[in-house]
Amino acid sequence: MHEIHYRYADVDGHRLFYRQAGALDAPAVVLLHGFPASSFMFRDLIPLLADRYHVIAPDHLGFGLSDAPAAAEFGYTFDALAGLTAGLLGQAGVTRYAMYVHDYGAPIGWRLALNDPGAVTAIITQNGNGYEAGFGEDFWKPVREFWRNRNPETEAPIRQALTLDAIRWQYLTGVPDETLVSPDTWQHDFAQVSRPGNDLVQLDLFADYANNLPQYPQLHAWLRSSRVPLLAVWGRNDQIFIPGGALAFAADAPGAEICLLDGGHFLLESHLDAVSGHIRGFLGRALS
Repeated sequence: MHEIHYRYADVDGHRLFYRQAGALDAPAVVLLHGFPASSFMFRDLIPLLADRYHVIAPDHLGFGLSDAPAAAEFGYTFDALAGLTAGLLGQAGVTRYAMYVHDYGAPIGWRLALNDPGAVTAIITQNGNGYEAGFGEDFWKPVREFWRNRNPETEAPIRQALTLDAIRWQYLTGVPDETLVSPDTWQHDFAQVSRPGNDLVQLDLFADYANNLPQYPQLHAWLRSSRVPLLAVWGRNDQIFIPGGALAFAADAPGAEICLLDGGHFLLESHLDAVSGHIRGFLGRALS
């Protein structure tokens, strides 16, 4: 079993937590979590990659064990989170890396790639969206209304996404055997987003998600020009980012490997062995 180190870095005056494992001179793999999670979601994946790779999994600002300044004191945008992530990687001496993106980790990862196109050696997207085709209509309808007009009425269903029941729904929906998913997961995430003031942080990020969509054409153009190897390993029963989002990568990423598994949004909780097997095989081919 490879040692996992739990570290902090000060980036632009903010303390960011990250998990690190593997030889520092091995090819780097950066794991970027989504909402409402943290690097905790990678706790079981990291040891399965650390024998071959230098693995880094940060907590985004406002999540997990990283600082969570009040929304009134920090402008929570995906641009800002990507900038902090770039700063953390720079401090860690990571200049070339493969990335695993999930949910919110995707728009952060896309920004890293577009801002430094030569840095990214491969992409693993696990229910990390980059296409209009990936949005589940029922989940995103109230979010789009919130984008169009942010007010107490449109904010109410967004606040529902911060409840224990809604977070539990994210973990269990589409999982054939729910007993495979530990309740620790949704309890852990709920405790984090329930910290005083964190509701406003999450509302700001929900609002800023609208700014990810106009960047999709740039992402698609970069995928075509860079020919970066890409694996889309996706829970096909996810109702947030539906399988169309995985299949869409085939149009822009030459040779994209697309694997739809019988799971939901948090695929690592129910299909860890299958996902890690796909990742190890893919990285072995992509980074050879």
